[in-house]
Formats: sequence, structure tokens, C-alpha cells
Amino acid sequence: MPEEPTRPKGPLRPLELATAAVLATLAVVLTVAGWFLPHLSVIAAFAVVPLGVVAHRHRFRALVAAAFSAAVLCFLVAGTGSVTNIVECAAVGGLVGTAKRRDWGPAVVAAGVAVIGPVLAAASVGLLAVFGSLRKLTLLQVTNTWKGVRRILVALRVPKGALDSLDTFVHDSIRYWWVTIAVIVVVATVWFALLGWVFLGAVLERLQWIRAQDRLDATPADPASVPEPVPVRVDAVTYRYPGTDTDALQGVDLTVTAAEMLALVGDNGSGKSTLTRILAGKAPTTGEVTRPGSPGLGRPGGTALIMQHPETQVLGVRVADDVVWGLADHEQVDIEGLLRSVGLDGLADRETSALSGGQLQRLAVAAALARRPRLLLSDESTAMIDEDGRRDLTALLRRLPTDYATAVVHVTHRDEEAAVADRRLRMDHGRMVADGPVPDRAAAPPPPLLGSPSGAGHRPLRLEVSSVTHVYGVGTPWAGTALQSVDLAFDPGEGALIVGGNGSGKSTLAWIMAGLLRPTYGDCRLGGTPVRTDVGSVGLAFQHARLQLQRPEVGDDVRAAGAASDVEVAAALRSVGLDPTRFVDRRVDSLSGGEQRRVALAGILARHPSVLVLDEPMAGLDRPSRESLIDLLAGLRSGGGLTVVVISHDLHGMERLCDRVIRLESGRVVADSTTEAAGL
Repeated sequence: MPEEPTRPKGPLRPLELATAAVLATLAVVLTVAGWFLPHLSVIAAFAVVPLGVVAHRHRFRALVAAAFSAAVLCFLVAGTGSVTNIVECAAVGGLVGTAKRRDWGPAVVAAGVAVIGPVLAAASVGLLAVFGSLRKLTLLQVTNTWKGVRRILVALRVPKGALDSLDTFVHDSIRYWWVTIAVIVVVATVWFALLGWVFLGAVLERLQWIRAQDRLDATPADPASVPEPVPVRVDAVTYRYPGTDTDALQGVDLTVTAAEMLALVGDNGSGKSTLTRILAGKAPTTGEVTRPGSPGLGRPGGTALIMQHPETQVLGVRVADDVVWGLADHEQVDIEGLLRSVGLDGLADRETSALSGGQLQRLAVAAALARRPRLLLSDESTAMIDEDGRRDLTALLRRLPTDYATAVVHVTHRDEEAAVADRRLRMDHGRMVADGPVPDRAAAPPPPLLGSPSGAGHRPLRLEVSSVTHVYGVGTPWAGTALQSVDLAFDPGEGALIVGGNGSGKSTLAWIMAGLLRPTYGDCRLGGTPVRTDVGSVGLAFQHARLQLQRPEVGDDVRAAGAASDVEVAAALRSVGLDPTRFVDRRVDSLSGGEQRRVALAGILARHPSVLVLDEPMAGLDRPSRESLIDLLAGLRSGGGLTVVVISHDLHGMERLCDRVIRLESGRVVADSTTEAAGL
């Protein structure tokens, strides 16, 4: 029997709660669908699979939490009958999930079913015996169901003798309801177990490579304790992520005092984000972290963390809801004032799903400030924000130590942001090193190209955006216009830069040009053919690169994205500045944000697209990586005729890549000129 991994102790951890909530919701959907869709009640039995996954991956108490929340929701939506389904699926799913985790055979599961079936049957009969109204309702439902089935059989010309026999059988089943209910429950238990064993096994096999890991998981603190996150001292700290063979941090020493701003700089993969997680309360592999009290992550007066990918920490449906998400009712928060301070004035009632990446990043900052933290950890919190917004947010972070006695650790690649800090520290390959000027690697030889970006024998094509208007939530009270009558054309080999403030419609335009979003009006064509009919002919590098990586390891992901061989995988990685010998076997979740962005781009280039659209490609990249990427794209333009469309707030060096600048405001094209005329 394989050794079972060590499981956490004490209350449910955030990862367990999140998994239980998501999979309980799926169980509810399956149960309610089976309950209400005529003659498709078999669907409800598949609720055993998500609940089995909870039992397989987490502790028994997580399964209890999932089952309880699912049962409550089902009761509110569909009544007591659906609750019975959830309870039975949870019991059987717990048995099968545990058996799969501990490598028990079918015989053990069969023995468990032999116990669970009669117990559930006795409980169901006892429940109906005690609650007469519930019994009458259940039996009435059986009667009405039989009447509907009988009408169908009559229409099918089933002989009257057979119908009379079935009438007698149903009548006797209702008369001796306790026997009928017991048999149904036992048979259903066996049926659920068979479904669980077959389908849960298939699901777990597909999920095998996905490691449930909470990178912010910290030792729970006493809820009654007062958070005291600063001053914090880090002594000889080393950290290694599970499943890797290298240290993300190596012997780091650091002290963060109260009411100071510290800038943390360094190349992609140097360990900056990992260090912020240690400061947020994650236990190091070795070394010691000392502070007066608990870090109080997410608690008022404790530690607030703004992560690289804001969409992972936005939970509220509306902007105003998200600002105060998780705070107690008695906490007084000036929501409008906070939104105004981060540049989201007037958006309190906007749905968070309608926000751009930059607006989500601003919202994450507002939610962090709502907790009045003593320690604010900002991990590239300005990466997706336009130039004016970056300047304003940097000034806001600078004011926090003096105005609110909040210590700020700001991770950034921008010299102008680091320059305003009280201290600036540099990391390199997991170590703290002496800070100095950023290495100038502009003179380094350009990376090797992948050959013709359009593929052998493929002629360059013109991309045309014709009268495109797009409205999110069209026909609803929450409809919002993202683009209005946009007409653009991009010739083969052209380099264009699309700029505009957060929420101006840039990302929506990118998704339409890639064929991933159908516009409300108008069309987008490549060589006269609608792009949406040939998705992939226009390559799109997402604003959030992690969403584009679909395989557990780097090499597998690049291969799945378009590389035909190991040689092409290596060439694609090398072309974006990643050493194949170091990265091909790395897990994508062990990469920094900048490294993930380069891996996603490698996969796109391996497909040899006719047009490449990059949505904020420089966000999270260090200076050498930005320079290398610009050189790569400029080489593909000039050497192979690749059309490059860049959407970016980072304009540094773009004149080497783009000869045209298009500006969007409120979904409209307000300027279309050369880079020289635009002042680049």
C-alpha cells in the first residue's frame, strides 16, 4: 500500500474549503438537473463523482463540509428528495474516494456498500415514518410518476393485461412503502458505487498531474490573537516547492521594519514572489521567521498581499462587494474613497467580470487597503496598469508608511517605482545580493528564430477588423459597450501598438482579432476568411499567461501548443530566452509570472501563426527579458513577415518593434498614426 501523504491538522484550510465549495456546487447542479429534468434522474447519480474527488484529495471533514453545504442548497432549491441524493452520494463518494486514495480493491468497496446500503435504507424509512407529510408527498410523487409513464405505455399500445399487472405492482409498492423505499435505497447505493468506481477513477486519472497546492498556506493563528506582522526578521531562510529539485530561496536574510517602504527587484525567477509568501506567513523549508505576533494574513491590521494575478483574489460579484469581502459587518470602510484613490471612481456597482485586467489590479489594491494592513506586500501590483495609473498607485504606496504607519514591500521591475522606496534590495537565483545597476544585455546576440512564422508555403495574409462593435451582457440591465464601430487593417509584416487606458476595450479587441470572441456587430477576417472559423491562425498571448498553459510540464505544454518534435520544443523555448536543458522538465506552476509568459509565447510561436497579438506581453518581465522579447518579435517581423500587434502600457523600446500606434478611448479608435507622430 503506498504511503499516504501527510495531511494537515486542525480547522479546514483555505484550499480544502475552496475545493469543497466548488465541488459541492457541481454536485448540487447535477442533483437538481436530475431532479427536475423529466426521465433523466440518472444525472443526479453522477453527484457521487465530485464528492468522491473531495474525499480522495482532502480530509473527511472537508467531505462533511461539502456534503452539508450541498444538502442545504439542494433543500432550498429542490426540497428534501434532493437532499437524500446528496447524502447518499456523499456516503458512497466518500467510500470510493478513500478507497482510490488508499489503493483498496473492489472487495473492500463492496463490503462498505453492504454496510452503507442498509444503514441508509433504515435511515430513509425511519425519516418517512416520523414525518407523515413527507411520506405522503414522496408516495404521491411516485404515484404521479407512474401515471405519466402509464400514459406513455398506453400510447405505445402496451397490452392491457401488462398494464393491469404493473398497476397492481405499483399499488402494492405504495402499500408496503417501507419495503419499497429500503429496496430502492439499497439498489441506488450499489448503482452509485458502480458509477463512482468507474467514473471517479477516470476523473482522478485526468486530474493526476494537477497538484492541489496552496502557495499561501500558512500555519493558522489563534483568531483571538491580535495580528502583529512587523517588524519581521527572516534568518537564513530556504524554501523549496514540492516536486522540485532546486531551492526557490537560498539562505535569505532580511528585516522589514514598521513604517518603511522596501522595493524588491530582480530578474524573473529570482525568488521575489516566493519571499513575499514567506513574509505573508508561509513556513520556510529551513530557517526562521520572527515577528511580534501572527502575520494576520487578510485580517484587519495584519498583512495584505496583492498578487501578480489579481483575478485570483477578486471574489465579489460587484466592485463594492469585493472591496469588503470577508470583513466583519462592524468594520467601517469608505468604499467610494478607496475606489477613488486607486482610480476606480464611479465603478462601485460595476460587475467584476466586466473589468479589464488593469481595473482588476486596481480593485485588488483597494481591497487590500480596506483591511488597514500593518504590512502590505505588493507583488507587481502595477504591472497591468496604464502609465498614469502606475504613477498614482506608486505615489499611494509611498504615502502608506508615513500616513498610516504601514510597512510596504513592493516587488517591481521598474526603476522609477523602486527609486521612491526607502530601501531597494535585489534578488538573484534565490539569494539576496548587493544592489547595483541593472545589467545591460541589449548587446547580447538575438535568440535564434523558428523559421518562417507563417509556415512553409503559407503566404502572408491581411487582417481586417470591419465595423466591430461589442456589447457585454447585451439585452440585460448590465449591458456595457466595450467597442464601438472599430475599423482597422493590418498588412503582412506590420508592427502595430495599441494603447489606451484601463477599460478602453483593448483586450476585447485582442480576443476578437484572435477569433476567440464573436463581436456583437461587425466581423474580423484574415485573408478574407472569418478568423473565428480558423482559430489559431491568429496567435494570441493572453494578458494572464497562466490561463494559457494547459499541461503540467513546460515541454509538454509547448508540444501540445504546436511543436511537432522535441527539437521544435527546444527551439521554441530557446527563441524566448529559456534554456531547454533547464526548463523543458520544469512544472509550469513552479515558474515565475514572467517565465510563464515566455513559455506561453513559445507555444504560440511553435504554431507559426500568420498574425501574433500580444496582450500586455511585458507585464511581469524584467528588463533583459523585455529587451530580448522585443528583439525576437522584431526579427520575426523582418525575417519572416509576421504581423505583430502589441497591446501594452509599457512603451519603452516599442519603437524598435512597431511603426504604428493606435489609441483607443471608451471603445473607439481616436488616433492611428506612426510611432514618430505619436512621440515614441
